[in-house]
Amino acid sequence: MAASEELYTKCARVWIPDVEEVWKSAELTKDYKSGDVSLQLMLEDGKNIEHKLDPKTKNLPYLRNPDILVGENDLTALSYLHEPAVLHNLKVRFIDSKLIYTYCGIVLVAINPYETLPIYGTDIINAYSGQNMGDMDPHIFAVAEEAYKQMARDERNQSIIVSGESGAGKTVSAKYAMRYFATVSGSASEANVEEKVLASNPIMEAIGNAKTTRNDNSSRFGKYIEIGFDNRYRIIGANMRTYLLEKSRVVFQADEERNYHIFYQLCASAHLPEFKALKLSSANDFLYTRQGRSPVIDGVDDTKELCTTRNAFSLLGINESYQMGLFQVLAAILHLGNVEIKDRDADSSVIPPNNRHLMAFCELVGVTYQDMSQWLCHRKLKTATETYIKPLPRLQATNARDALSKHIYAKLFNWIVEHVNKALVTNVKQHSFIGVLDIYGFETFEINSFEQFCINYANEKLQQQFNMHVFKLEQEEYMKEQIPWTLIDFYDNQPCINLIEAKMGILDLLDEECRMPKGSDDSWAQKLYNTHLKTCSLFEKPRMSNRAFIIQHFADKVEYQCDGFLEKNKDTVNEEQINVMKASKFNLLVELFQDEEKATSPTGQVQGTGGRTRLSIKPDKSRDTSSKEHKKTVGCQFRNSLQKLMDTLNATTPHYVRCIKPNDFKLAFSFDPKRAVQQLRACGVLETIRISAAGFPSRWTYQEFFSRYRVLMKQKDVLADKKLTCKNVLEKLVQDQDKYQFGKTKIFFRAGQVAYLEKLRADKLRAACIRIQKTIRCWLARKKYLRKRSAAITIQRFTRGYQARCLAKFLRRTQAATIIQKYQRMYVERKRYKQKQAAALAMQTILRAYMARQKYQALLREHKAVIIQKHIRGWLARCWYKRCLEAIVYLQCCIRRMRAKRELKKLKIEARSVEHFKKLNKGMENKIMQLQRKIDEQSKENRLVNERLVGLESSYTVESERMRGELNRLRGVEEDAKNKANQVSSLLEELERLKKELSATQQEKKTIEDWAQSYRDEMEKMVAELKHQNGLLKKEKDDLNRLIQEQSQQMTEKMTRAIAEETQQLETDLNEERSRYQNLLSEHLRLEEKYDDLKEEMALSSNVSKPGHRRTDSTHSSNESEYTYNSEYAELEDGTRGREDVTRGIDTSLTLKLQKRVTELEQDKQLLRNELENREEQLQRASAMARGAELEYESLKRQELESENKKLKHDLEEMRKSLLGNAATGAGAPGSPAYKVLLEQLNASCEELEVRKEEVLILRSQLVSQKEAMHHKETMTEPSVYKDDVSKLKDDEVKQAYVGLKDTNRSAAPDLHKLNEDGELWLVNQGLKETIRLLEHQLQTQRRTYDNEVESLRSELQNVKEENNRQQQLLAQNLQLPPEARIEASLQHEITRLTNENLELMADDPTASREARVVILRRMVDLMEQLEKQDRTIRKLKKQLKVYSKRIGEMGAGQTEGQTSPGQMVDEPIHPVNIPRREKDFQGMLEYKKEDEMKLVKNLILELKPRGVAVNLIPGLPAYILFMCLRHADYVNDDQKVRTLLTSTINSIKKILKKRGDDFETVSFWLANTCRFLHCLKQYSGDEQFMKHNTSRQNEHCLSNFDLAEYRQVISDLAIQIYQQLIKCMENILQPMIVSGMLEHETIQGVSGVKPTGLRKRTSSIADEGTYTLDSILRQLSAFHSTMCQHGTDPELIKQVVKQQFYIIGAVTLNNLLLRKDMCSWSKGMQIRYNVSQLEEWLRDKGLMTCGAKETLEPLIQAAQLLQVKKKTDEDAEAICSMCHALTTAQIVKVLNLYTPVNEFEERVSVAFIRTIQTRLRDRCESPQLLMDTKMIYPVTFPFNPSCLALETIQIPSSLNLAFLTRV
Repeated sequence: MAASEELYTKCARVWIPDVEEVWKSAELTKDYKSGDVSLQLMLEDGKNIEHKLDPKTKNLPYLRNPDILVGENDLTALSYLHEPAVLHNLKVRFIDSKLIYTYCGIVLVAINPYETLPIYGTDIINAYSGQNMGDMDPHIFAVAEEAYKQMARDERNQSIIVSGESGAGKTVSAKYAMRYFATVSGSASEANVEEKVLASNPIMEAIGNAKTTRNDNSSRFGKYIEIGFDNRYRIIGANMRTYLLEKSRVVFQADEERNYHIFYQLCASAHLPEFKALKLSSANDFLYTRQGRSPVIDGVDDTKELCTTRNAFSLLGINESYQMGLFQVLAAILHLGNVEIKDRDADSSVIPPNNRHLMAFCELVGVTYQDMSQWLCHRKLKTATETYIKPLPRLQATNARDALSKHIYAKLFNWIVEHVNKALVTNVKQHSFIGVLDIYGFETFEINSFEQFCINYANEKLQQQFNMHVFKLEQEEYMKEQIPWTLIDFYDNQPCINLIEAKMGILDLLDEECRMPKGSDDSWAQKLYNTHLKTCSLFEKPRMSNRAFIIQHFADKVEYQCDGFLEKNKDTVNEEQINVMKASKFNLLVELFQDEEKATSPTGQVQGTGGRTRLSIKPDKSRDTSSKEHKKTVGCQFRNSLQKLMDTLNATTPHYVRCIKPNDFKLAFSFDPKRAVQQLRACGVLETIRISAAGFPSRWTYQEFFSRYRVLMKQKDVLADKKLTCKNVLEKLVQDQDKYQFGKTKIFFRAGQVAYLEKLRADKLRAACIRIQKTIRCWLARKKYLRKRSAAITIQRFTRGYQARCLAKFLRRTQAATIIQKYQRMYVERKRYKQKQAAALAMQTILRAYMARQKYQALLREHKAVIIQKHIRGWLARCWYKRCLEAIVYLQCCIRRMRAKRELKKLKIEARSVEHFKKLNKGMENKIMQLQRKIDEQSKENRLVNERLVGLESSYTVESERMRGELNRLRGVEEDAKNKANQVSSLLEELERLKKELSATQQEKKTIEDWAQSYRDEMEKMVAELKHQNGLLKKEKDDLNRLIQEQSQQMTEKMTRAIAEETQQLETDLNEERSRYQNLLSEHLRLEEKYDDLKEEMALSSNVSKPGHRRTDSTHSSNESEYTYNSEYAELEDGTRGREDVTRGIDTSLTLKLQKRVTELEQDKQLLRNELENREEQLQRASAMARGAELEYESLKRQELESENKKLKHDLEEMRKSLLGNAATGAGAPGSPAYKVLLEQLNASCEELEVRKEEVLILRSQLVSQKEAMHHKETMTEPSVYKDDVSKLKDDEVKQAYVGLKDTNRSAAPDLHKLNEDGELWLVNQGLKETIRLLEHQLQTQRRTYDNEVESLRSELQNVKEENNRQQQLLAQNLQLPPEARIEASLQHEITRLTNENLELMADDPTASREARVVILRRMVDLMEQLEKQDRTIRKLKKQLKVYSKRIGEMGAGQTEGQTSPGQMVDEPIHPVNIPRREKDFQGMLEYKKEDEMKLVKNLILELKPRGVAVNLIPGLPAYILFMCLRHADYVNDDQKVRTLLTSTINSIKKILKKRGDDFETVSFWLANTCRFLHCLKQYSGDEQFMKHNTSRQNEHCLSNFDLAEYRQVISDLAIQIYQQLIKCMENILQPMIVSGMLEHETIQGVSGVKPTGLRKRTSSIADEGTYTLDSILRQLSAFHSTMCQHGTDPELIKQVVKQQFYIIGAVTLNNLLLRKDMCSWSKGMQIRYNVSQLEEWLRDKGLMTCGAKETLEPLIQAAQLLQVKKKTDEDAEAICSMCHALTTAQIVKVLNLYTPVNEFEERVSVAFIRTIQTRLRDRCESPQLLMDTKMIYPVTFPFNPSCLALETIQIPSSLNLAFLTRV
């Protein structure tokens, strides 16, 4: 009984046996009492049962572990160690948590998930690298890391033994272990040994793996791979040994199985041209590949797999010819299987002639058809005297054919293994190795034969070794802790091994029977019965069979069938067939059989068909060819090789991986308890549990016990000595002293005691919880009562108030109604009175008005009659006058009408043009100006029309007056006629005629008056219409102004948004480009460092290597730049030559290979560069052709100005030479004629410069139109398209960085010949190809656009030429004006021209006008920039003239001094004045001699101590000194000196960083100084963008002769290298602190409790990790920050460093959280959140909250919140999905799966809830990667930070030993 009887109380849970589930959980419904024969139980489904106890043993059922212990990483951590607990724990981890790995002591149990899991990536490997085995969750990588670490620490070889039955995942586990070694160790040479080791896997899987009913990729052989390491523990090679190849699979496969993969790969690739000669077809056409009737594996492409296999062959050095030879042999085997053998008679057989498959076989292997057909159907018998050729029956001939096929395949398999081993061998001496054994597990089938016997025999040996190792470890643990050792009884399988391999054992009797002439399986079975049946209890005979036997193995009883044992053990083949193979013309086949020995059996019989499988072993290469050795049987060879394997394993430290197959149907995450427990019993896991449970399985350190069970102690029990405290408490809690033992550092408990202590702890916590709940419930109830009482009082108060308000309201309403009624009645009566009064007044008014109107009408009629008479009489008088002037008036009217029509037509045309103009120019601001001008013109025309109308009216009035005068005269004549009535009749006739004429004239006058009236009305109407149109135009103008403002505002907002979005996108692209560039730079530097290390090792290989062992990370990168320089130090060159000589002597072939590769890469690089240059030249030519004609005038004018400037300079030089030439005669003294002439010339030069300035200004203003006319064309032909994107940016820094990055990518391409050969070069080449294709596409697009616009540009060119001529004329006119008026006129003209162009553009194209506005703004900015530039140039020339004048004065003064006598020197007052003037003119330069350059670099860089400089001197002093030296070299125009100084500086910084790259202070110091040096190069470069913050004095210190832009890029790359080195240095310092400080250390004491742990204790091998706390991290961060501040690092750069630091902290913490189940709890989430808050507080104290560091911790914060939030309902799931936006779906699910309650009161996360989370998050587009990339480095930028320090004020301290520098 495993536990005490007192634990079997009510509600205790136990395990009872079950037929289906093996073990079933139940709960006691009644306490157990001693003597009871049964237990009352209730199953989980609620069913009550009675469990009978065994009357003999009285053993109680197994107790269940507490729920808190379920799902543990280590099975030995369980309180109750037994089979049901192990099975349940594995099931919970596998099904619920999706965890396939579990520790069982020293064994890793791996359950095959039958699903691809994302837990084997490089990020997982990096996470496990360097960690202790107990620190992380169980994983195959943890076992591999433990083996690797023990190899390095103990200097002892290691072995990883992977076992399990077919389909359990052995091969995959071994493959991942080898991948881990290859990744973390790297290789010791450039031969990529780790890749070759991994490349052997696809080869061995192709030729040794096949599909079975249990596994799609089952290994049909065992292998042991020894991975060799050098003294630095890097892979140098490997060696493979194979065991028991299943040869019979070549000729026979069961249903649903396949032959070896290689055959199907060849058949699937038969269509390829190189395989046509093999004459292959579908796999269903060959006997050897169609027997299983399953030629295809789901999800596997055999064609691609063959490509993988061929690539692996090539990587291992097996060339194409050998590969085709191998495929030729394999195809021949398939053809041989299709050779049909027919019966000739009962005793003989024959092959039909011209059998195409046999012909193909003979052709492929190079043998004759006759010999092969002969010996396939015959065999040779030899006697003492004669030799006979005996025909074979068809069955025996078929068996002989199959035996030959198996033999050829076995030979081919051994040949491939041998050549793979040759490829994996290197010349480096092996220091140690790690062996990976991938071998079959215990097997039992319905029919078990010789193969299962050998497999189980090997597992017996491995189990024995495993038991001894476990027993040894247990003994060492007890002795280490000084626990009294008692012998533990464990199963010893030595008797079973003796039964098999001892003298007269099963194998001995089998070999003896094989040597008998007539030996048979039956006779061998009888010998076994007679020998062992009565003497060995492990050997049994089946009841119903005489041809089988049973062996009791350690795992189970197995019944073996004797049929085929002898034949399989002998494994013979026809000797004549072998001779035919040896005579082949095929060299590879001859090579396979060159060591072939005679394989005939002693009896000379042919083997039979055999059973299910055939076996072979890899022959030992060193075995003798003697007859005795030749006749070794398969069993004997297997026993010997197995013994060698055991010797190897015993000489190493073993690590065990037991693979479990969860079900037989290959279902993903499906667990069959029956199959699982069968394998657990067979693989030794339960034996480990039994051995552990026999002693003290539960082991706690005193600190862990105290932390966990502090709740059971009283305050008085807690002592200062934790060990004594634990002892005192434990003696009180557990009375039986045998239940525990006290060791030196641990407490050992018997099985079940931890569960008992957990029960006591849970009871104590439950009682405390009840008390807390009672108090809280009381408080809640009282609070609820008080709240209800207060609510009732409040309700009463409000109710009473409401009733009172209702009464008051009723009273107010009653009073109001009375008042309303009173006023309403008064209103009605008053209204009635008002109506009556109004009616009376209305009647009186109407009557009086009627009477008045009648009287008025009478008076009006009388008055009108008088008027009518007056007018009639006047009209009659005027008619005659009007008739006289009819013709004249009519003619005038016609003429005026014609002119009016013309004017009207013109006005209509103008009106229509206005409408058209309005439509075309709608929405444009300048259009309104033109419309306003048109309106003014129209108004002017209207005024002219009105004036003409007034003139017409005046003329009409004059004419009317004339006609009235004429009418009056006629009246007088009429009166005279009346008076003379008695005159003659002629006068009467004349009078009648005149009357007629008068009537006609009157009629014409009336007509003219009507026309005049109609014309006047039309004019008035037209004027009204024009006024109306004017009003409409004004209104439209206002609308357009408003619309323009709205559109302008909308466009501004839209442009702002677009610019913001594009800026953000460009920043993202910029960061990506910068990150890729810096990663490429880092990789390039890593390869350079690797190459340098290789050279150093080769140079020092002849010397004695220094002892010591260290681990090297494969991703180690150097600090070398991608730029190389020709000038080096003399001693460095000599040392390099010496090392190169040694290198040549050591490995010439490697050097030649590297040189050849470098040459090829350089050629490829040159070709790509030439192609890019050709593209750029084509684009430039296209652009130049388009702009040449337009800019010709500008270039000529510029040349003229330059020539004038040169002439001025030349005059100055001539003046200086003249002064120097006349120095002896004193001609240049002040006051002399020559001196006056010089001053006059100087003044004239100044005036000329002023004139030239004005001329340049006018020229720029006149020529800007020519430049901008081609602006659009230049934009289309500009090769750098990205400049348009840059112009949209607002941030100058982003713009500068973007342009710099593009220029870098274009011009400063990395050296391709220095990239490695495994992918980087290809990536760069592909990137360049993509760039070329993009440029070609852009060029084609630009050409098409250019062709479409050629015609328009030609016309535009003509216009520009005309404009140019006009501008020249204008320029000539302006030159005649005064200077002030000249500038003003030119500017006014430019504004007028731009306005006209704008108006014309708006009239032509409204869309283009918007673009024109932008162009105009750019023109104005460009114009202002050009003016400023010209001003600066003129100021510079003036300053030079002043300097020259000063020098002239000094020279004159010096010559005057030279002419004075010594006696006159006393009275000379000039010298004291010159000294302070020279100090004032100090230029901030340092001069040094060429030979002092090495001393400068040595004292300032190589031997400088950063600590003293940072504390005592100004920050960045070395950078300032170097730049001042560089300024002097630039000042004297010494390009060689500049180049050597910069090269020496860069190389020296690299050298000191390589030497002291692990020192954070050194790296930080040189990062700050490199950035300061870079800023100085920018600040004093003369570029306008860097001179904005300079003082005038600093601008004078700018470099004048050299453009160091390329060197700035080199130094920027150097700064990137130093930054990456700084990050790596910080990471190395922080890495050991992060997990301990952020996760393991309890910052809030007492929140979390320690759970029971198993055999794998955390941090077992690193004793000092526990000392790190959160305070340690904060102190280290503060130290980093203060150091960088002392060194003067830029604040922006410090922010980037802090952001990277916090990213590393967050990523490492989160990765460890995701890989540690013991850390995923509620209390740990609280600890993490508190720790993060402390980090945020640190940021706040340092003023770094805006640097983005807090955002990098967001995934960790959300993971901590996820541990603490509620995880039950759908609302909780929705909250989690919205909260955890920074975590990926895989990370969220992983945390939920790993969530483990520390106390019983916490609940586990249900599987349904996790499924809900996955369903809600399935639409997320994110990376499936589980872990964060801890190696990721944010791209660094170096924002320009100018210095306000004046160079002339810098003093050099004497401590720097730079006295040789001279201030200039």
